[in-house]
Amino acid sequence: MKKSIIALLGLTVLASGCSTENTAYVEDVILVGTQNDYPPFAFADESNELTGYDIEVVQEIDKRLDGYAFDFVATPWDSMFLALESNKIQAVADQVAKTPEREEKYLFSEESYFAAETVIVVKSGQEDIQTIEDLEGKKVGALAGDSYTLLLEEYNEDAENPIQLEYSESGTPAEILQDVQNGRVDAYVNDPIMIDTVLDKYDLDVEIVGQSLVNDNMGIVFAKSEEGEELQKLIDPILKEMKEDGTLAKLSKKWTGGEYIPE
Repeated sequence: MKKSIIALLGLTVLASGCSTENTAYVEDVILVGTQNDYPPFAFADESNELTGYDIEVVQEIDKRLDGYAFDFVATPWDSMFLALESNKIQAVADQVAKTPEREEKYLFSEESYFAAETVIVVKSGQEDIQTIEDLEGKKVGALAGDSYTLLLEEYNEDAENPIQLEYSESGTPAEILQDVQNGRVDAYVNDPIMIDTVLDKYDLDVEIVGQSLVNDNMGIVFAKSEEGEELQKLIDPILKEMKEDGTLAKLSKKWTGGEYIPE
């Protein structure tokens, strides 16, 4: 990733202790929000450095886009979009599913960079939950605002016996999965790749059940602004190139074990 002296997009030049007179050239820095606890997509490694599939996708964009430098800002999910709206970050790369509701408020890259599934997780041996209908009346762990929670909230709008969503204010997917194991909630809904990664790390006594509830395409998110439109136009051709030359497939296989790239 380029680390030269940089300027915030739309803000003043940052000198980092040096004057711009001594700088060979100045790049615009794009601050990219992402979580640090969502393996294998975005997480802090043993050296506390952000890594994962989403991180390396953005790093590859950085290599191919001249005049800009991309830096990551570890951001909790519940404040991610507020940070985008207030220009504390200029983009989000955090497995954000494209939904009509989100596309009303934000710009998405037209090129999706990952195809994700949505599944149900329960404590091992629990047999009464296989479908979303089976979640009615049950306690289900949730993170406010994520696409999995939105799916359940939309389901509840027409459900005779609504799902009891247990919102975690400061929890992580790993902590909610521990709640499933300990019986504090009956189930959790999320991405199977992330779930399997967490299970490998923590050896939790939970399992994925039933069929995929929905398939989503993930995109990079920008603010609905002039700067956001500019970034979208710059990044979309690069994502398309990365898809066509096999880079996305290679990164997906590295981090997830499969090639989960939208057509």
